[in-house]
Amino acid sequence: MAGLGRWWDLAACQSADPQLFFPVITVGAGQARVRRAKAICDRCAIRDQCLDYAIASGQPHGIWGGTTEAERRVIAARRKLASRLS
Repeated sequence: MAGLGRWWDLAACQSADPQLFFPVITVGAGQARVRRAKAICDRCAIRDQCLDYAIASGQPHGIWGGTTEAERRVIAARRKLASRLS
């Protein structure tokens, strides 16, 4: 993917099914897929870089850096507020 950089080569998800990280729904039955994707992220050496990339590039879908879209929106808002306060 464009803009990912060399860190992407180290991602734990490289050998996983990409569809796992882009569940159609994240509630009900979709929660199991989200948990499986997040479990892969939990053991990933570049999780922080992945999350930073997802927030900086505004990734609207998928599990990135062990977070869902909604979780990234909260983190991005907190980061924005923290940068204004510092």
